[in-house]
Amino acid sequence: MTVTERDKRALIGLAAAVVISLTVYFWPQDTAAPDVVETAASAESAGQRLERVRRLAAQVPGRQQELNRLRAELEQWEAGVIRAETSQQAQAEIVQVLRRIGSNQVPPLEFSSVEMGQVRPLGSDRAFGEALVSVSFNCVIEQLVNLMADLTAQTESVVTEELRVSPLKPEEKSLRVRLTVAGLVPGELLSQQRGVRQF
Repeated sequence: MTVTERDKRALIGLAAAVVISLTVYFWPQDTAAPDVVETAASAESAGQRLERVRRLAAQVPGRQQELNRLRAELEQWEAGVIRAETSQQAQAEIVQVLRRIGSNQVPPLEFSSVEMGQVRPLGSDRAFGEALVSVSFNCVIEQLVNLMADLTAQTESVVTEELRVSPLKPEEKSLRVRLTVAGLVPGELLSQQRGVRQF
């Protein structure tokens, strides 16, 4: 029987496999003893962990109530956000709110000018912005007081940013008023800022 070159390679591979198998089989094992944990210490630490878990579990209902309260407050706050596709549309909606309030005054208020300001960030995270709108009008003191009260009662989140008052006819208690309001808008509108426009 003749041994071919292929058989020689197979025998060499078999011999190498046997050597590796025997080396792995007879390799010395790590015989270090496992660490022994003292049962009293482990029972005491387990008791402390259990007490900490119980305290945390007792706080869950209170934290859940606080979370629910904050969610309701956030929903109420976000309900007043003026939703619009562009900053100009948001400012137009603020003008509509002001005109609606002005038309409810006795006699109705007429705005002599309306100016659109910038949309600026509200806070550092830029999640919300403020759209500014300024209106000028003449009125008596009672109308101005009623206008300011009605402004705070709106469902839209609009607040007084600036109020300038100067006397027009002191004997009639009439005033010249420039009112700037800020409306809460989504932060996406911040990138759509334009220059001041006047109507």
